[in-house]
Amino acid sequence: MSDKDAIRILIIDDDIEFADVLRMHLSAAGYAAEVAEDAVEGGKALLARAPALVLCDINMPYMSGLDLMSLMQSDARSASIPVVFVSGRTDGDTMAKAVKLGAADFLAKPISREQLLASVEACLQAGGRRAALPDYRFPPVV
Repeated sequence: MSDKDAIRILIIDDDIEFADVLRMHLSAAGYAAEVAEDAVEGGKALLARAPALVLCDINMPYMSGLDLMSLMQSDARSASIPVVFVSGRTDGDTMAKAVKLGAADFLAKPISREQLLASVEACLQAGGRRAALPDYRFPPVV
């Protein structure tokens, strides 16, 4: 058993095919990955057994990923769990809200296996703190 086997990652995404691809990549890298198909199911999974990291979509039925993270931060049981948003929504307002909430990272769909694993490893090494400010590829302000 590798050290990563004990590291549980919760994937919350209503696109089950995409979530399964993330799960397969994480499992192949040695992590214990679990999928919840919306924020309500994800919230239940969080409270049942806290993961080391959450990968979360933003646009989902019933509750957005941003709303879920806000609720997570208001509960002592989940407040310190790092959240990486994985979303097709990359507008400045959405990313600013994610950063304001304290997202550990923001990955724009589609993502590569390498991007996924680099983000997960950086966030886990940072111990729940934001590993680094996300690079949104905005031009420098002069």
